[in-house]
Amino acid sequence: MTTHPSPSPDDLRALAERAARSAAPALLAAFRSDMSVSFKRDVHDVVTIHDRAAEATIAGILQDGAPGSVILGEETGSSGDAPLRWIIDPIDGTANFARGLAYWCISIAAELDGEVVAGVVFDPVADNMFSAGMEHAHVNGAPMRSASGPAELSTLLTSFPGQHDVDLLGEGAFDLLAEITRTYQHHHSTGSGALNLAHVAAGWADATMGFDTHPWDVAAGAHILERAGGTYTGFRSGVEVARAQESLDYVAEGAGGEHGVLIRRLRALSGQWMPAGQ
Repeated sequence: MTTHPSPSPDDLRALAERAARSAAPALLAAFRSDMSVSFKRDVHDVVTIHDRAAEATIAGILQDGAPGSVILGEETGSSGDAPLRWIIDPIDGTANFARGLAYWCISIAAELDGEVVAGVVFDPVADNMFSAGMEHAHVNGAPMRSASGPAELSTLLTSFPGQHDVDLLGEGAFDLLAEITRTYQHHHSTGSGALNLAHVAAGWADATMGFDTHPWDVAAGAHILERAGGTYTGFRSGVEVARAQESLDYVAEGAGGEHGVLIRRLRALSGQWMPAGQ
């Protein structure tokens, strides 16, 4: 069996940036054009041919640049096991992309021996590249630092509550929405969890949250946020987990955030449901 030395986290970050930029032109050409939409879980969970094509482009570049690495992608699933795994969402915010709303991104994380060591979230419409190796986080090459304050002065970005949240949590979803509305200065349902995390990392918003996420939704954005001084608190059936890509439900906040009430509320709701098969 051939073994390949693992590139450094900064090399992995640079490779992920190149892959994201390579996929972007075709996505921008398709954006706000006529396109066919298919459905996965239900009519709220859309996918396009552009998701699949972008994932193939990204995966090819990553595996050429890091031989022996494997892929975990939203569209194609897992390509196997190896010390270096790429966690890819070719279009996070596909519903926005399909409708012509300019809030979607490409998300790529490099996971080495189970730990995320580099992450990239690229917003092609705004041409904003959020990235981090194991040291500092950057946006468009400039260092960035997250920042947050008390909830009553904070902007919370969410994609909550969607129909799936209501199915999971029942009336608890509406109770939490009412609590957020009363407590936070502003809250916005945006449709891209990865881009929400990147905006919190940049200090453009204070906090974000989500339920029943997947590794490709959070792996890159959570890593970038943590390198920018923020905090990601993830849960699985109410139990806190250390690795963002292994969590299902989460609250993420910028440096200095005071969102303990939301974290406790989310933990309680997380404990009320369990993934299928567990």
